[in-house]
Amino acid sequence: MANLVVLGTQWGDEGKGKIIDLLTPSFDMVARYQGGHNAGHTVYVGGKKVILHLLPSGILHPDKMCFIGNGVVVHPPALLKEIAELEDFGISVDGRLRISPNAHLILPYHLQQESISEQAGGTFQIGTTCRGIGPAYQDKASRYGIRVGDLRNPSLLRKKCEHMAAEKNILFAHHGKPQVDFIQIYEELMAQAEKILPFIQDVSAALDRELRAGKKLLIEGAQGALLDIDHGTYPFVTSSNSTSGGACTGLGISPDKIDGVLGVTKAYTTRVGEGPFPTELDGDLGRFFLDRGREYGATTGRPRRCGWFDAVAVSYACRINGVSAIALTKSDILDGLDEIQVCTGYRYKNKRLKSFPTECWVLEEVVPEYRAFKGWEKSVVSAESLEDLPREFLDYMSFIEDALEAEIAIVSTGVERRDTLLVDGVLSRWVVPGRE
Repeated sequence: MANLVVLGTQWGDEGKGKIIDLLTPSFDMVARYQGGHNAGHTVYVGGKKVILHLLPSGILHPDKMCFIGNGVVVHPPALLKEIAELEDFGISVDGRLRISPNAHLILPYHLQQESISEQAGGTFQIGTTCRGIGPAYQDKASRYGIRVGDLRNPSLLRKKCEHMAAEKNILFAHHGKPQVDFIQIYEELMAQAEKILPFIQDVSAALDRELRAGKKLLIEGAQGALLDIDHGTYPFVTSSNSTSGGACTGLGISPDKIDGVLGVTKAYTTRVGEGPFPTELDGDLGRFFLDRGREYGATTGRPRRCGWFDAVAVSYACRINGVSAIALTKSDILDGLDEIQVCTGYRYKNKRLKSFPTECWVLEEVVPEYRAFKGWEKSVVSAESLEDLPREFLDYMSFIEDALEAEIAIVSTGVERRDTLLVDGVLSRWVVPGRE
């Protein structure tokens, strides 16, 4: 058994989609365990850009079985749209996709509810994608959400739709928003159910059977560790557990089924939406990263905030996730810079902090301490092996490994699959020679 979790160690957008796509040939199954269609995993295949919001990235490989676990929130129109788009690419999901009946549904009133929350937030806005993710998880925690499995019971589904619409309409009336019609919601769900029902299966039981049979599982995280609802920069976080522990609860598998965690990190840092960002760069340098890195959200198109690599934040993410190795992405964006900075510590009220503070009011006021590295002129994109990389880049890599106390297993030097270097031996338990 050699099952691997791949997750982001920053605030999302680390390039997980490419890494998962690269590793998928060495596994039999790929599973999503949290989040919804607020995620945006971008993969370039044969020069074509494919953005997956809800389906596991492994779905691009026609011989792989893919799972959406109970920890995911599913927006039926987004799911069906994504399946249709893949079919236009010549990729069929029939017989290869399984969705947990315990996954909760995102419904039209969730989007309206989130819009109200953001508008009412004033200066305390979270900066969500307004996809209804938070309200769907809110209903789940309140124990009256509607689940994927309810599509198999029309009478129960109708009762739930009626109850939820009545409750939501009280809120909407208070804010002067349009009322929702439970009949319309119910009928739309029943129409969508016809296409979704064939995919519904007990994911926990199915994974258990396959793992007992010796199949290998690649577990795909969405967002990033610093957006985790419990361990991230609360309240500027997502509404689910994006850390490695969420893989167990979000798929219904036991911790002993996980053999390693690969942490994906950019060679610099980005963040979308509101929240503290100690190494954020303003002015020309921030614009440089935004433009060269094409740092615009795959889901919303919003420009990402950019900054230097933050070893304090990523070290924290590595610790709470039990990261076994690192995949370093977007290394090519640093090409040509005279000097590169890395944050090595924080000072708060003239005292050096010993660990990463998750209290936003502290993180907003920390002063980052930096170490400067000499940049490199030769582009890393043309490198065919580690020996081809500039000495200055190798020094940068070495420092990151020491700071994170984790080996770098993968170096991504561009957007295409071929723009990737594997470090010999680091991922040997997971990557099958000749299949990566």
